[in-house]
Amino acid sequence: MPRKGQTVFIVGGSSGIGLAAACQLAADGANVAIFARRPEVLERARQEIVAHQKEPSSSVSAYSLDAADFSQTREVFARAVGELGKPCVLINSAGGSTPHRFVDMDADQLDRTLRSNVAPCWNACKAVVPYMIEQGTGTIVNVSSLAGLIGVYGYTDYCLAKYGVVGFSEALRSELKPNGIKVQVFCPPDTQTPGYDEENKTKPVETIALSAGANLMSAADVGRALIDGLSSNKFVVLANRESRLFWALQRYAPGLGRIYIDHVVAKAQIKAGN
Repeated sequence: MPRKGQTVFIVGGSSGIGLAAACQLAADGANVAIFARRPEVLERARQEIVAHQKEPSSSVSAYSLDAADFSQTREVFARAVGELGKPCVLINSAGGSTPHRFVDMDADQLDRTLRSNVAPCWNACKAVVPYMIEQGTGTIVNVSSLAGLIGVYGYTDYCLAKYGVVGFSEALRSELKPNGIKVQVFCPPDTQTPGYDEENKTKPVETIALSAGANLMSAADVGRALIDGLSSNKFVVLANRESRLFWALQRYAPGLGRIYIDHVVAKAQIKAGN
């Protein structure tokens, strides 16, 4: 856990899980810097985070940044380090998806999904790691998804991206451990965020049926689970008991999980007349 007065960088901190985590970290006394593309959304988010502060001596900063652009990421992070100091924690929470069946997707959608979910994670880590190596400590949390651990109907492109985030984080964890840097991957379930509302506009009926069988968590609860995970030595951090059950099933009895998914999908297709 970051101590009071230490700095946390949050990529994708202007909304959703990133914003929820930023608010709670600010309330805990950390210096928080959020990074996202849209200046007007960033400023609203910054004001919301400030409203959660309990320590007037802590700071909240916002930087406009397209984290899919490495040169821009490196430049803006260097400016933030110069103004705030080296971060003790980096949280990569940028990302999003547009659910469709694989047969209805095109190559442009895959490019967009990889650009919004994988590139920011790689770029932010690449920009921050040298600073963490210099100070000999740090924690990196890459936000993936349960869809980075379990394949989900309608999310072939998103699963490709989020499984990639898990694999990247696993390799990075091994490389950076000798430098005193901890790497974790956070895999939240369905979470009530603006992005989730957008996803519901394009979900196939099968995906809707699968989502109906899971509990929808609030962004605040998921943000707290992310922060609580910082104090653990777990590589994969999950947000609730249901997620841990699904992950255990995937690891130890994947066949049972596939039987359940196939049953829900088939039932939804019959109901829809497909």
